[in-house]
Order: sequence, then C-alpha cells, then structure tokens
Amino acid sequence: MTLLFASDVDFDQQLATRLAARQASDGALRETVVAIIDRVRGGDHALHALTQELDGHSVLRLSVAMRDRIAAQAAPKTVRALELAIERITRYHKTTLPPGRTLVDEGHLRWGAQWTPVDAAGVYVPGGLAAYPSSLLMGVIPAQVAGVERIAITMPIVIGKSPTPMNNTTETDIAHAVSPAVMAAAQRLDVTEIHTIGGAQAIAALAYGTETITPVDMITGPGNAYVAHAKREVFGHVGIDSIAGPSEVLVIADGSCSPQWVAYDLLAQSEHDKLAQAILITPDRAYADAVGAAVTDILATLPRRDIAAYSWAQHGMRIVCNDLPEAFALANRIAPEHLALCVDSPEDWLDHIKHAGAVFLGATTPEALGDYLAGPNHVLPTSGAARFASGLSCLDYMKRTTLLSCPPAGFDALADACAELADAEGLHAHAGSVRIRGTSAQAR
Repeated sequence: MTLLFASDVDFDQQLATRLAARQASDGALRETVVAIIDRVRGGDHALHALTQELDGHSVLRLSVAMRDRIAAQAAPKTVRALELAIERITRYHKTTLPPGRTLVDEGHLRWGAQWTPVDAAGVYVPGGLAAYPSSLLMGVIPAQVAGVERIAITMPIVIGKSPTPMNNTTETDIAHAVSPAVMAAAQRLDVTEIHTIGGAQAIAALAYGTETITPVDMITGPGNAYVAHAKREVFGHVGIDSIAGPSEVLVIADGSCSPQWVAYDLLAQSEHDKLAQAILITPDRAYADAVGAAVTDILATLPRRDIAAYSWAQHGMRIVCNDLPEAFALANRIAPEHLALCVDSPEDWLDHIKHAGAVFLGATTPEALGDYLAGPNHVLPTSGAARFASGLSCLDYMKRTTLLSCPPAGFDALADACAELADAEGLHAHAGSVRIRGTSAQAR
C-alpha cells in the first residue's frame, strides 16, 4: 500500500513514476496486432482461422434465434435490472442530443450546423472469461439514440484454445459459453447483428469488412490491450471513441465518509484487472490509515482478491495532502477516469474540477452506480486523457455539418474582403468566384 505525502521533496517524482508504471509501450504487442489486422483483411478464411486459433471455435455470427434461446436463460431479477438500466441510460443520453439550429447575423447571413448519425457502428463488448452486459448497454444505447441505422456488436466467446481448437463448431457448441445476461441485453435493445469474435481480429473485421461482416463507420467500446492497439491502428479509416487503458478511480475524502465505504470504492476499480489503479487523496493521515486497514480486511473477502490485491499493491496509492484545495489540484494533474468526492457539500467543489472523465458527488453516489444504471456512460477517458477527451455519448456516433446561406445583401458586405484574402493567398480562382458574382443586383 503506497503512502505518499504531498509535502515530500520528491513527491512529484514519486507520483509521476507511479502513474507511468501502467503505461509502458509494448512494441511486440503492436507487431502482433498489425499482423492480425493484415490477416483479417484477407477475408473470412483468415478470420475463421484466427477465431479457431485464439478462441477455439469457428462461429462468426450468432443468429437471432440463438440470441433469444440464450437470453431466456437469464435470471428474472437480472432482466428486470437490465430493463431499469436501459430506461435510465436511454433517458440520460436523449438529453445529450445536440440541437440542430441556425442563426441569422446582422448581415442576414444564415449560419449553423446540422447533426447526422453515421450509417453503421460497431460496438465491442468485452467478454471471453467474463460477461459485461453493461458494456453492451453503454455502447449500443447512445448509438440508437443518435439514430444509427445499423449497429453490429462483437464479443469474444472462448471455448478452447490452440493447439486443439474445435473445428467446424456450431452455434449449439458455443451456446454454453455465451452470457445469458449479455444476450438478454441484446434482445431488449433489438440488436440482431452479433458477431462472436473478439480481440484485434474483431476490430479489423469491423473496420475493413469480410465476406461475413460489412464494414462500419465508427467503432466504440472498451477492450484489452490488443483491442486498444487495434483501434489505434484502424483510426482514420474508421472513427473510434478512444484508446481505452486500464480502469482507474480517484477518491477525494475529507474524513466525513466511512473508511469502509471508501475502501470498497477503491477496490471496485482494483478488482477490474491487475493494471487498474485506485487512488485516495485526503488531508487526514489517520483517515488514510483507516482506509488502508479497511482495504486489507475487505480484500480477504473478495472472490477476485488476487487481482484486486495485485492492483492495489502495484498501482494503488494513498496520498496525504495539506488541504482540500491541494487535493483538487492533484486530481486535475492526474485527470482520472472516475473522480469520487466523498466530502461534505461536494457541489461546492465543482468549480475546482478541470479534468475528470466522470464525477460522483457525495458519499451515497458510489462509482458503481455510474457503471451500471444511473444514466451517464461508463465508457470514459483513461490514463490522463480526460485532459482533452470526454466519455462516450451520442455525439460520438454523429457528425456535424456546417450550414451557410448568404443573401445578396450579405454577399455585397463580404465580397471585397473575401476576394482580398484570396488574392493574398495566391488563390485567384477563389477570388474570381467572388468577383464574378458582381453586385447583389447582378447576382439576382
């Protein structure tokens, strides 16, 4: 349990080292991803081979009938929770739709923008050894609210690995490895295009297409390091939401919240994977010790304690600062994915926050609510990207097209200056396209 003091002379170096420990570049991994992408561009034959080699089966698409058959196995309580989540997440994302409006200036020029959705989006749903129906909801719902006509999801289904993959597998062969909760989520959202592939090969197939998979325009969703590298490689050919890194949370606490509550908030991130990061910043040394002790006690009870313990030991931090203003200054420097304010009157501190993917206000607003069903999206910028990026929203599935309408009177007011600037750049056809129109009378 790393305990840092903001007053230490070498604090800045300690903090930077700790933050950078998860971000090491892996050249070999990139080479592997590029090779996979090149193979997938060869079409279905290569995609079948990769899926057999890496995930142990050869099924590239799940039928709607099989989706429904698997979804029927979901527990009723899980289905009810999914339906509540769908209602709340949909309602929230509808509030984020941008207005398409135009304005008229003093010269009677009409200007503005219209927003239109991409034609097709691919949503990556992490899976394999775990199931994440919440990721399907968070990726698909904003796309549907944005008006995307075609939504394809990809998800890894691992039933065996090389050197003895199952050849010529059928839907029935892999049904036991598909999460009923994920299929129930897909069913409730009427997702009909479900590809049972994952990793870099799924990203490549969505970007470039194969005989089975029609390419998309936008790819979203979190995944492992192979998925993140693949999204980086295909960006430009298609749009992407972000290059997601390991999950992270930063809790600012003033001592008013139960240490056990905060400990659970920290471990809720640590249990994601071994590279996850959980940070506590508090001006109270005794409170930092109490949270550390609570983390130790709770770890012993967690089914994923090996993962959480490693993450906490290798990447977790407790930072003791001088006061809350310094705590918020440190938070802005870190720019965390999740920022939890376990302080009195948290709204009073909002003006101190510049960089965070999502903010959770108050002791009874645990980050887990945002992960599942409160409404805002849980696909958020990581690794300091909150300095320049935002969480997934309808806007990621839309493009803005600017509009301009210039009536004769407005044309006359701007023509000379426009032509002058074109001449100054040596673009005389630009200038000519203005001057040829003459006065507004001639233009009419």
